[in-house]
Amino acid sequence: MKVAVTSGLFAAMPDMAARIRADHPDAKIVEGRPPSTEDEIIEFVRGHDVVVAGIERYTKRVLDHLPELKVIACCSAGVDHLDPALLNERGIRMGWIPGVNKHAVSEMAICFMIDILRDIHVSNVALRDGRWQRARGQLLRGRTVGVHGCGNIGKEVVKLLQPFGCEVLACDRVDYGDFYAEHGVTAVTPEELWSRSEVLTVHLPRNSSTIGLYSAEVLDQLRPGAYVVNTARGRIFDEQALRERLEDGRIAAAAFDVFAIEPPDDFGLMQLPNFLATAHIGAGAEEAWIAMAEAGIRGITENAVPEPGVYPFD
Repeated sequence: MKVAVTSGLFAAMPDMAARIRADHPDAKIVEGRPPSTEDEIIEFVRGHDVVVAGIERYTKRVLDHLPELKVIACCSAGVDHLDPALLNERGIRMGWIPGVNKHAVSEMAICFMIDILRDIHVSNVALRDGRWQRARGQLLRGRTVGVHGCGNIGKEVVKLLQPFGCEVLACDRVDYGDFYAEHGVTAVTPEELWSRSEVLTVHLPRNSSTIGLYSAEVLDQLRPGAYVVNTARGRIFDEQALRERLEDGRIAAAAFDVFAIEPPDDFGLMQLPNFLATAHIGAGAEEAWIAMAEAGIRGITENAVPEPGVYPFD
């Protein structure tokens, strides 16, 4: 196998690069900035039949120029950047391990909840500005927390919430009845989730059923003064509608790690005092990076041709 590695994880972790080269001495491993444009991807991957990939998009044009490509081994937590129909019609296999960064993202979601409930980031910004500003926030303990999407990451969030004595609601199109019973979770409809959750945390994949889901109309169904966390994907929320509701207090505060455009271009939203924004760092833990790199390595040999409409694709 001729292996190309476009994921920047391996440039950042020489030990993981050495693991690939142990089995594939001639592997071409990116150094510095990973290829991102179609032309850059084509140039880097041309002549290789396996690519250990980040989140670059393998469009029709890219695949047309890479007829020898047989396997895309994913280091990413999601695969919404890949088109299963394109891969399927060409017999290109995909290696992917679900939930690879679940511990990192779930811990960050809990961190976000506590931060916006207690105005921690607001106090930090004030202190940096020379102001001794104290706030009276709320405890996470005892809150009603809604988890929208109870897959790998959502389940970890539920587990981490256990010591806080929260009433946990969950909404997912899959019935996780046994898990809910074990962890004291109440399954609810989307409408119940929105109207009852004091804290709402979203862990949905980005697909045709979730893009634009949190529209202005849906945001208006949230419990007044709710706190909202999104560590899932951008484009699930209407960010302009979110901004308007943060400005007038209908939503008390929100914390987002992901945006429709990254880096985001709505600096009005970024500068709201009741909005905490981070630069898509949910998987930014060393342990998560190692797990993602290991998933890419496994995907070289553990893979299958994906099918549209079959998990993880809608």
